[in-house]
Amino acid sequence: MAARSVTLGIDLGTTSVKAALVEAAPGDPSGFVVLASCARAARAETAAQSAAAGPQGQEQDVRRIIQALHECLAALPREQLRKVCGIGVSGQMHGVMFWKTGQGCVWTEAGAAPVFEPRAVSHLVTWQDGRCSSEFLASLPQPESHLSVATGFGCATIFWLLKNSPDFLKSYDTAGTIHDYVVAMLCGLARPLMSDQNAASWGYFNTRSQSWNLEILGAAGFPVQLLPDIVEPGSVAGRTSQAWFEIPRGTQVGVALGDLQASVFSCMAQKTDAVLNISTSVQLVASMPSGFQPAQTPDPEAPVAYFPYFDRTYLAVAASLNGGNVLATFVHMLVQWMADLGLEVEESMVYSCMIQAAAQQRDTCLTITPTVLGERHLPDQLASVTGISSSDLSLGHVTRALCRGIIQNLHSMLPFQQLREWGVERVIGSGSALSRNEVLKQEVQRAFPLPVSYGHDVDAAVGAALVMLQRSLGRQKS
Repeated sequence: MAARSVTLGIDLGTTSVKAALVEAAPGDPSGFVVLASCARAARAETAAQSAAAGPQGQEQDVRRIIQALHECLAALPREQLRKVCGIGVSGQMHGVMFWKTGQGCVWTEAGAAPVFEPRAVSHLVTWQDGRCSSEFLASLPQPESHLSVATGFGCATIFWLLKNSPDFLKSYDTAGTIHDYVVAMLCGLARPLMSDQNAASWGYFNTRSQSWNLEILGAAGFPVQLLPDIVEPGSVAGRTSQAWFEIPRGTQVGVALGDLQASVFSCMAQKTDAVLNISTSVQLVASMPSGFQPAQTPDPEAPVAYFPYFDRTYLAVAASLNGGNVLATFVHMLVQWMADLGLEVEESMVYSCMIQAAAQQRDTCLTITPTVLGERHLPDQLASVTGISSSDLSLGHVTRALCRGIIQNLHSMLPFQQLREWGVERVIGSGSALSRNEVLKQEVQRAFPLPVSYGHDVDAAVGAALVMLQRSLGRQKS
């Protein structure tokens, strides 16, 4: 084992795919070393396969995601890939894709590297999907779960397809998250396996009994045969059925994890840490004590939800839909305005200029509520701008107000005072949108006056690798 103690972590995110090679730190039983990492933009957004979804449909092309994954692996050191003894996979929760059993992919040689190419698969309907209106969600049966069902959740999407595109579902007999799909293809699984982390994110899953609400779903005509089998997070889903790049055939692959849980696993050193992740969306997470059980009745209007973690423990999570995606929308708007004026400018240049301008503008009276996507507990809320005066219209003022609004919106969901009551003593910051934005960091310190430290930009990939590394070394998860 000492010769092959390297694990590969993969994170299939909304905007990018990341991979990290991790090994145990020499002489440090609790430490680890990131040997190499890589990130590639997914660029997978595509039109909805069902015309009835309309502009609210948010889907991604699975082939492009897998292509980005293979680009990541091709960029990692080949000699290190040969040493990989375990593969951990995480990814964007809530979303759902479909495939045909036995026809989900075909293995081919890409140059000298064996890779799998998606075949009889649907698009991925992501967590950002908005096709399920409040009225539609109200028509669904009440789940037997502590978690509510929202638009973009796997089971809600399947219910919608059942009603609006029933023929679409007839083409497939298997469903899972994008990361469940990758694990199933790597291992050649006839049926996908799913951790309770991802099952809970779909809705209609009871974390106490570790089971789907089969009776409730079946009575509503839901195609329950699509639901994956459940296994504990941290367990092995199978072994690679083919050599993959330089990774040997027969390498252990862990059941897919939620990206949130994997991020937390990589950087929450103490139970008194809170983890703040700002990527496409935002999550503020605190650990609940062992033995904690959430109330079994879902409260759709509660801004804090309790997500399953490891060893039947829970994380308290304020999950905002409005994070880096709001900044990206603002940048895109500026670029479009300039194009309308006959000027062409790169989005990357606009982003860097606006952050620089906001960094010099330390305060503003402008107030932006940035909820362009609403929130799961306030699905019909839109964004707004107040306190507009002629002196607060510079790029610096507006960008500062936008960054402040993102953090203040999160603070309204999970206030600093609540974190202190839970015994939180430090905030660990992670995520690509936070790591490269000094203004957001300043606003975090302003809203949450605690010591703040920042992790890696590939936290979820590192976390997925660490879960497998700890398993290979026989360590207990914490």
